[in-house]
Amino acid sequence: MALTDIKVKKAKGGITPDGRETSKRYKMGDSRGLYLEVSPNGGKWWRLKYRFDGKEKRLSLGVYPDISLKDARERREELRRQIANGIDPAIVRKEEKEIAADKNCFETVAREWHSKFSANWTEGHTNRTLIRIENDVFPWLGKRNINEITSPDLLVVLRRVEDRGAIETAHRINQICGQIFRYAIATGRAERDIAADLRGALPPTRVKHHSSITEPKQVGELIRAINSYGGSFVTAVALKLSPLLFVRPGELRQAEWDEIDFENREWRIPAEKMKMREVHIVPLCTQAIRLLNELKALTGKGKYLFPSNRTVTRPMSNNTINASLRRLGYTKEEMTAHGFRSMASTILNEQGWNRDAIERQLAHSEKDGIRAAYNYAQYLTERKEMMQWWADYLEKLAI
Repeated sequence: MALTDIKVKKAKGGITPDGRETSKRYKMGDSRGLYLEVSPNGGKWWRLKYRFDGKEKRLSLGVYPDISLKDARERREELRRQIANGIDPAIVRKEEKEIAADKNCFETVAREWHSKFSANWTEGHTNRTLIRIENDVFPWLGKRNINEITSPDLLVVLRRVEDRGAIETAHRINQICGQIFRYAIATGRAERDIAADLRGALPPTRVKHHSSITEPKQVGELIRAINSYGGSFVTAVALKLSPLLFVRPGELRQAEWDEIDFENREWRIPAEKMKMREVHIVPLCTQAIRLLNELKALTGKGKYLFPSNRTVTRPMSNNTINASLRRLGYTKEEMTAHGFRSMASTILNEQGWNRDAIERQLAHSEKDGIRAAYNYAQYLTERKEMMQWWADYLEKLAI
């Protein structure tokens, strides 16, 4: 006899419909394979019994009262239509669960996040970020549902990195995971950022500063050494421009002739080449213009100012400037290619130049991202004056 809403509502755990006490689950049949299963504690589940390929199978249709009798019957008819068309609903449900699980696993969410946001990153940052999570996170958490990963789970992964002495990398991986979890929250696949719970769980990192020379007398000695460099002409020009322009080493080695505006005495670095993804203007002092004119006679027909020794289609190695400094006798503890930025920043600030103009020339990030997109020309007149003063100052120190 088919069920009614009243019968379903009155069904109780531990007592069968005919009034007998029981410590087991019992069933209340409806029709066409649908029945209600009642547990001893009163829980009620809708289930469908059916045959497929000669085998008897059962499928859960939900819990009462979340699923009413009417809802259960509608689900039953939908599933029976699948069976009539030769489709096993149990297999369909299994495949749906696998697809849902794959969409919500940490690796899927992480790769989706990386794909969406890496368009605004430099190539180096894009590659480093992906390599870190591929090597140190995916092998242990990649297939896990992102909403089921706990703070202790993530800490175990970070401890593996810490144990090999890469404490700074462990901190960076935690930061990356935090961004992934926040993206998962925004897309409805996680409820909280567990990475935030691990603040203080890892040993602090030691702040590493790029070695730099900032004492004027020693700066003069360094400039004299650079001016006497006996290596290739292309490397010599790159080495001489490094203190004059104090851009990041990667920005200098990848400089292209199309970016140089001799008429306006400017080098405009495209946003995609910059660490902060903003156009950057480098005013060219008289000394820099002279060096670039000499260099153009040699490499001006190609793409890069400083092409690789092996092929003109690629820029020079990222270690060329540091290697040149070593050749001049400066150890990595004394001076680095990146150290020219610290040198300029320290001395220009000591000499009283506008701090904001110095920061803009260093292309340091603007906290307000909207302002940053339009501020690449900020303080430009003052920066042009400052860059020429800086070049003249270095020239005097070298005498």
